Amino acid sequence: MSSSSTPIIQTNPAESPDKAFTHRLLHHPFTRGALPFINGGLAGMAATSCIQPIDMVKVRLQLAGEGAKTGPRPSPAQITREIIASGKFLDLYTGISAGLLRQAVYTTARLGFFDTFMNSLKARAQAKGQGIGFKERAAAGLSAGGLAAMVGNPADLALIRMQSDGLKPAAQRANYSSVIDALTRIAKSEGVYALWAGAFPTVVRAMALNFGQLAFFSEAKTQLKSRTQLSSQTQTLTASAIAGFFASFFSLPFDFVKTRLQKQTRGPDGKLPYTSMVDCFRKVTKDEGILRFYRGFGTYYVRIAPHA
Repeated sequence: MSSSSTPIIQTNPAESPDKAFTHRLLHHPFTRGALPFINGGLAGMAATSCIQPIDMVKVRLQLAGEGAKTGPRPSPAQITREIIASGKFLDLYTGISAGLLRQAVYTTARLGFFDTFMNSLKARAQAKGQGIGFKERAAAGLSAGGLAAMVGNPADLALIRMQSDGLKPAAQRANYSSVIDALTRIAKSEGVYALWAGAFPTVVRAMALNFGQLAFFSEAKTQLKSRTQLSSQTQTLTASAIAGFFASFFSLPFDFVKTRLQKQTRGPDGKLPYTSMVDCFRKVTKDEGILRFYRGFGTYYVRIAPHA
C-alpha cells in the first residue's frame, strides 16, 4: 500500500518572534507606502547637513546691497571669511536645526508625493499600453513641490530669520537658540499667520525647482540610457548635473524674492519693505537691476546639486 503523498509544510522553529514581527512590519502595506516619504526625508536631511554652509553664504549673497544698484558685490569667499572672522567656523551652520526640520517636512513630502504620483501615472499609462513622457514627469514634479512647500514654509522662514540675524546690529539681534525658539517667538510677536510670510514665492520656487530637478533628471537619464553607452553611475551623475542647472535657472529668482520677503520685518513706521512677491520683483528690478535675481548662481547651483 503506497504512502500518502500529502506535502509536508516546512517551518522554521528557530525564527524568533521579534524577527517575525519585524518581517511583518516591513512588509505591511502602510510601511511600504510610507517608505518613499521616509527615504526622501532622510536623504534630504543628509544633504542639508553637508550643504548648510553653502546655503548660509547663498542667503547672505542675496541680502547684500539690498535696495542699492551700486551696493556691495561680495564674492562667496569674502562672505565666508567675514562670517568666520566675526565669530567662528560653526557660525556657517547657523540655522541647521531649521534646515533639518525643513527637510524632514518638505523633502519627505516632496519626494514621497512625486514617487506616488509617478507610480499612479505609470500604472495608468501601462493600462493604455503607453509610456511615461516629459509632460507627465513635469506634472508630477510641479504638483509634489507645490503641495510640500506650503507645509514646510514655517521652517523655511525660521531658517532665513536665523541666517540673516547676524546682519543686524548686535542690540537688534534676536539670537534664536533653535528652530523651535524661532517659530515660537515669531508666532508670539508677529502672529501665527506670519509663519507663512513669503508662502507664495516659496510655492512657486518649489514648483520651478521641482520642474527642473525631478522632471529634467528623469528625462535626462532616460535620454542618456537610450542614446549613450555611459555606465549607470555616470548616467546618474550627468543627469543630476543637468537637472541641477535647470532647477537653478528656473527657481533662483523666486528663491531670491522668498529670501527677501521672509527676512523682512516692520520698520519704525510699521511698514514692510515689500508688500508682495510682485512688489519685491518690481522694486529689486528698479533699484538693483534685473541681474540681481541671479546673483550667486554658482553658489546656488552647488547648493541645489546634492538634492538633484
